[in-house]
Amino acid sequence: MDTLLSWITGDLTPAARVWTALGPAVLLAGYFVVALLLYLVRYALKGPFHDPEMESRGESVLANMFFRLYFAWTIRPLWLGVYRSGIPPMAVTTLSVLLALAAGVSLAAGRFALGGWLYIFSGICDLIDGRLARARNKVTKAGGALDSILDRYADAAVLGGLAIYYRDTWVMVPTLFALVGSALVPYIRARGEAAGVSVKEVGVMQRAERILYLGVGCALSPILEALLVPEDPKPLHRIAVIGIMLLAIATQLTALHRLFFVLTALSETSGGAFLREHKKPFIRNSMSALVATVCDFTLVNVLVLVVGFAAPLATAFGCVLGGLVDFSINRVWTFHSTDRKLPQMGRYAFVSFTSALLNSGGVAVLLLLPDIDFRIAWGVVRIAVAVAWNYPLHRDYVFAPRDGAPVVKQA
Repeated sequence: MDTLLSWITGDLTPAARVWTALGPAVLLAGYFVVALLLYLVRYALKGPFHDPEMESRGESVLANMFFRLYFAWTIRPLWLGVYRSGIPPMAVTTLSVLLALAAGVSLAAGRFALGGWLYIFSGICDLIDGRLARARNKVTKAGGALDSILDRYADAAVLGGLAIYYRDTWVMVPTLFALVGSALVPYIRARGEAAGVSVKEVGVMQRAERILYLGVGCALSPILEALLVPEDPKPLHRIAVIGIMLLAIATQLTALHRLFFVLTALSETSGGAFLREHKKPFIRNSMSALVATVCDFTLVNVLVLVVGFAAPLATAFGCVLGGLVDFSINRVWTFHSTDRKLPQMGRYAFVSFTSALLNSGGVAVLLLLPDIDFRIAWGVVRIAVAVAWNYPLHRDYVFAPRDGAPVVKQA
């Protein structure tokens, strides 16, 4: 009874922590290895298994079509069992959400093996429910919308649980980035499809990959922790952190890729040239900012590490030096401006002053978080301010041709 209670409450010995993570992994790995061998035999005799739904979703860098079709073939016995049982699709959908909510609570409590496997099984249920609805001809727009919304709740529950667990560490930051990216990826797809642009095959991290990499990372992480820090009551779970970092980077890249794809498609279909017109100046402005940033960053490091200035104050001084370099390059090379220098310098000074406030204030805010190095805070804030504030104002305010000024065609 004591052993059973310890397993339920999570008060486990290092050996028990290993087996709670490794036990399901051994069983599932055995099943999938045997299935892979059988699938390779089938592949050699009959060719690849065909699954119209899986093939319609396309492939990605992190999961090619061979892997997707093999996985569809492997879970086919489970799918047929659910189909023949008569269970309604909505029951499978709600079961998927309940498992994801339980996974989030488990992860928040530090039960990573339990949370990881629950999230994986939640993903399998999410794969089955749509197939079940289509097989029984019960597909409706309302059902599709509800399924998509519940998927967002499921992802948020798991990443929210991880954020709670890592709330006192630096890992909370990439966890929140992963949470935002996981919401943006389907949102951009929905906005694109509403405008007539299909983006379902664009990007490296779709939901199936998110569940696979994060779920497996969380499920197996207690094994390594039990070997490295067996007495730590709240280990870092290094394998899970790798999965979170991968998710944070890949979802943001996928969101940006889809956004660029949608804007490009809409620009071409509408006869506009928004992206084409601004691609070259944006690249040159970025290169100018890079040169200025090197000067800025060098000064900031000298002031903080050598002189002993506070990081926010050093950031403000760095922005002044970077601004002088950036103005010269942008005027001559990026925008080929022929406007009068003094008024233009006044506008640039205004943008630089507000940029310095945003940068120094942003660094000060980020440094409120625990275990954040000032250089990481500096880099994150600089990129955000440069993209969202500096470039639009440089293009449309500082270096835009004034009334009566000749327009010089960019080389």
